[in-house]
Amino acid sequence: MSVLFDPYVLRSLTVPNRVWMAPMCQYSADAHGPDTGVAGDWHFQHYASRATGGTGLILLEATAVSPEGRISPADLGIWNDRQVEALRRITGFLADRGTVAGIQLAHAGRKASTDRPWRGGGPLEADGAGSEGWPTVAPSPLPFADGDPLPAELTTEQIAEVVRQFADAARRALAAGFQVAEIHGAHGYLIGQFLSPHSNRRTDEYGGSFENRIRLALEVVDAVRAVWPEDLPLFFRVSATDWLTENGADERTGWTGDDTVRLARELRAHGVDLLDVSTGGLAPDVDIPVGPGYQVPFAERVRTEAGLAVAAVGLITDPVQAEKIVADGRADAVLLGRELLRTPYFVRDAARELGGEVPVPQQYGRAL
Repeated sequence: MSVLFDPYVLRSLTVPNRVWMAPMCQYSADAHGPDTGVAGDWHFQHYASRATGGTGLILLEATAVSPEGRISPADLGIWNDRQVEALRRITGFLADRGTVAGIQLAHAGRKASTDRPWRGGGPLEADGAGSEGWPTVAPSPLPFADGDPLPAELTTEQIAEVVRQFADAARRALAAGFQVAEIHGAHGYLIGQFLSPHSNRRTDEYGGSFENRIRLALEVVDAVRAVWPEDLPLFFRVSATDWLTENGADERTGWTGDDTVRLARELRAHGVDLLDVSTGGLAPDVDIPVGPGYQVPFAERVRTEAGLAVAAVGLITDPVQAEKIVADGRADAVLLGRELLRTPYFVRDAARELGGEVPVPQQYGRAL
């Protein structure tokens, strides 16, 4: 029997298998008017098809805790009740298929107010007639890339408001039917910007030392954990390295694998149940040694050295490869991204190849 199809218990929750769907932005919500940030038919079919394909847990894409926290105008949001009602349609279908529904709560910080990737993905104008953009914020007034608009440095009062927004979003996520909440601290978005000395040049209690730079992350975790049920799990996504100091070629100072292990110990103490381990995204011009499973060693370090459960990501494309990662104890689960875009029924195909089992809808029984 394949270990990929062993159930996995997180607090009171049992996930039916170890093949999960990573958050991937669809940039397909309404961008204007009363339905801004509301999930639509595209989101429903996108997630419903992967659940029908047997995926054990689906983490919905980065869902903004505030309008200014969106990456693009077409991002999903969870700052009002209209958005909650649309998300409830998705979580209800996932539950009917036996898939656990999770959501990634996010704030883009200085990487907000950008266009959809298929329209170039560049910064949007924040003023002027017909502009879709808005002013961005960050720990320090440093742009993501040369030529990008300067973000405004958050005041301590504004930081406290961001923390409240995450807590409010978690309450709404619970009302929408989600059973897993994930805090987005990766890929150069707001929380990750505070973590890294490359983007955080503050001199107050939120900058400078490691302890100060992780302060926002822990405050958000505590605020979310305070409103998230004790019997439901909380995840945190991290970029385990900025690839600024660990590739041997870049002298800029960034966040490292050692930092991630230290953070993981703190997150575990604050009630985080699993670390979703990715890398990169903080700086646009780094050299990343991409290859099959290239991020798995970072997840393995956290599991071994911090004693925190982990999910591994990064060019995991083959059932045998995924099976070996979990069987060898390098991760507790695998999170697939692009492979599930290519193959929505990947999990069912993997079960057939590896001797596992996933539920099949009665409507599809004739295909067995």
